[in-house]
Amino acid sequence: MKARIKEKTGEPLTTVKGIKKYFIKKPSLLAKAITRQKDIVIKAVDDVNLEIREGEILGLVGESGCGKTTLGRVMLKLYEPTAGKIFFEGKDITYCNGEAVREFRRKAQIIFQNPYASLNPRKAVREIISVSLKNRGVNDPRQREEEILSLLREVGLNERHINNYPHQFSGGQRQRISIARALAMRPKFIIADEPVSSLDVSIQAQILDLLESLQEEYKFTYLFIAHDLSVIFYISDRVAVMYLGKIVEVAETVELFENPLHPYTKALLSAIPGVGMKKREKRIILKGAVPTPIDPPQGCRFHPRCFVKKGKICDLKEPTRIPMGNSHYVYCHLFS
Repeated sequence: MKARIKEKTGEPLTTVKGIKKYFIKKPSLLAKAITRQKDIVIKAVDDVNLEIREGEILGLVGESGCGKTTLGRVMLKLYEPTAGKIFFEGKDITYCNGEAVREFRRKAQIIFQNPYASLNPRKAVREIISVSLKNRGVNDPRQREEEILSLLREVGLNERHINNYPHQFSGGQRQRISIARALAMRPKFIIADEPVSSLDVSIQAQILDLLESLQEEYKFTYLFIAHDLSVIFYISDRVAVMYLGKIVEVAETVELFENPLHPYTKALLSAIPGVGMKKREKRIILKGAVPTPIDPPQGCRFHPRCFVKKGKICDLKEPTRIPMGNSHYVYCHLFS
């Protein structure tokens, strides 16, 4: 696979500033009465700043549980942020509601990780896609039928599938239906939340090629969430690396893979399996377990597992964003 090398000069389509998303886990009444246990605060996303340029594919990568999906859902207003601001097309949509939210969601859609769980098992393909078309204002039944057939062809299915139910399709076909449902809204921004992680490798390649060709044709903007770095390398224009609720590095795809700066990014890249006789770099094994978002470490969140720790400053002070040139920036005391 070969990384996409494209110059993106567009203005940011969507931006988040200081976004936090905390979940509150309340103790049971018994625990509260006997042990006086207090509410548990889970800091899933903690002070994230990120922008996605119009027409680009931004890959978001990190270990499971680091907050990637939560960040995506906050950006789409499926979760309300605990703090921070969300901007879309230059407008602050953080606390918008009613018709303003409906208008935003006509322009922003999501492709879920598990297509079987996200498709209504009691509805045929015609009904599943019709819902999106009705929300977009396509009320003429004949026009809806024509658009459904057109969308199915667009994603590699055909008209004989229109009356089938989700359980009658393979995993790859179900994901194509999910993509068709998202396309039905004619969005500008699509969040793809690990859309190929549950598929076979050969099917993954087909879905990635489909998403890329649709992006080329319709100029969509994607936030592509994944933990597979090979997939991220193939499809992304830029990559943001996330660890324990925070962004630690952002760079153009080729730049990040050839010149990783943050120790966590280096560890992730060293874990990519080698193929054939190609000599691979020494694997970096991180010691210790991933800290809990309930009680994250003080200072740099990566310092308990860092193999190039600078000193006390890493324990006590949270790193700030440090520009490294060429749209590359890192959050690490090594570069301050």
